[in-house]
Amino acid sequence: MLESLSNNVTALLPEYVLTLVGVIIMLVEPLLPAGKSRRSLGWFAVLGTLITTGLTLWQLHLGILNAFSDSIRVDAYSVFFQVVICFVVVVSLLSSLDFLDGKNSHAGEYYALSCFAAVGMMLMCCSTELLMVFIGLEISSISTYIMAGYRKTEATATESSLKYFLLGSFATAFFLYGIALTFGATGSTNINVVANVITNTNTPVLAIVAVAMIIIGIGFKVSAAPFHVWTPDVYQGAPPPVVGMMSTAPKAAAFAVLLRVLFSGYAIYQPRWSILMAVIATLSMCIGNLGALLQRDVKRMLAYSSIAHAGYLICAFTALPTDGIAAAAVYSAAYAAMNVGAFTVITLISGYKETVRTGEDYTGMALRHPVLGASLSFFLLSMIGIPFTGGFFAKFYVFTGVLHAGHVKLAIIGLANSGVACYYYLRLIIRLYSTPQPNEPTSGSFTAAGRPDTLFTEEDGRRFPGYIALAAAVIATLVLGVWPGRFVATARTAAIATAPAGDATQNTVNDPAALR
Repeated sequence: MLESLSNNVTALLPEYVLTLVGVIIMLVEPLLPAGKSRRSLGWFAVLGTLITTGLTLWQLHLGILNAFSDSIRVDAYSVFFQVVICFVVVVSLLSSLDFLDGKNSHAGEYYALSCFAAVGMMLMCCSTELLMVFIGLEISSISTYIMAGYRKTEATATESSLKYFLLGSFATAFFLYGIALTFGATGSTNINVVANVITNTNTPVLAIVAVAMIIIGIGFKVSAAPFHVWTPDVYQGAPPPVVGMMSTAPKAAAFAVLLRVLFSGYAIYQPRWSILMAVIATLSMCIGNLGALLQRDVKRMLAYSSIAHAGYLICAFTALPTDGIAAAAVYSAAYAAMNVGAFTVITLISGYKETVRTGEDYTGMALRHPVLGASLSFFLLSMIGIPFTGGFFAKFYVFTGVLHAGHVKLAIIGLANSGVACYYYLRLIIRLYSTPQPNEPTSGSFTAAGRPDTLFTEEDGRRFPGYIALAAAVIATLVLGVWPGRFVATARTAAIATAPAGDATQNTVNDPAALR
């Protein structure tokens, strides 16, 4: 009894700590005077998330932890994705400190919601019980719905939050219906039990419908086509640091769930669901990249870009189990680093009112602020897949796994879409380093005469946390591109922890020793 209680506490200790941090912030925030800065609460949230990261890494030394009647499993796989989520939350919180400071008296609620969202996402990563996954999904979703509409005085923010809520609820209904059908087909909602039942018995067509419903539900959450319609409007209306978090961390958690469900629970049906995943990947890459070509608003462009990147990642689902899981894990981490970094730059540039929106507003920004310009260019190059960046290695690893599984046409489609993406990424980079014309109207960082506005003359000390966040994202993206070997070894260890028993791909050409 005591051992069981100990496992239950240890397995979810990081989540307990982060929940406590969020509750403390919620209790303290109303006690502060209306005009007093809430910046200290933000630093407390950052500290709490860092402690949570340390506790999560500490769990690796304890081996595999099964808790709450095998509904929670803490292993290398769950820890990998949880660390990615914590990294994104820390970067988002740091970039939010100056963004929110002095703008309103409810910043504490934002920091608390960030912690609660992280708790939900971390719970999703370690759950092997679909109902526990649903609970984690709801905790995460409700928090991000509110955060998307945080700027209540902005009509676009309200629209963003409402659309996100309505379509997110619609997606949740699909996911919940998939859980119900899974129970009807197998008599259980535990992924391990489901895998055992469908492997050893003749299961009805209901199980196939169930996995299709789950894929549809998760497809909404990761903004994969054709379930992507909410993405551009929500990204455009939500605050930049919120978009940076919700475009990366919830996706990492959702993909962690989908990888475990498909490769572990429904592995026997891979020949069937891999066809569906290939179709979704193709649609996402094509619709995302073609849609981005038409966008003037930078956040909308990155929204369509995120749809395309979801497609690249979904390609990994067509690979052999260990290759596919490891490639998806690597891509999740690389995309999280470069995308949250890009939105950190946008946060530092545009400010609370978002005076910088279109590509034209970014004209000459790198000439006036070389650090921000170079950082944004670096992240955009990584999204293209230029060598020595995390994006290059992530795409290389995914397409290698796809080719190793024999899906040559899908790899060609992915590479062709990467070529299309070069146009709109390079178009923005050219804008960054172009000299504004004297008669060119500007509404953002620079005047027509080329003089910097107040955004770049304020004290750098106030924006120092944002630069820390930016440096962390740059370093992570660079390390993933230059020294990927150890990271790939970690990803493959995580993949082996959740791949089907007897998977024969553990010693393939993707061996990390060959990539060091």
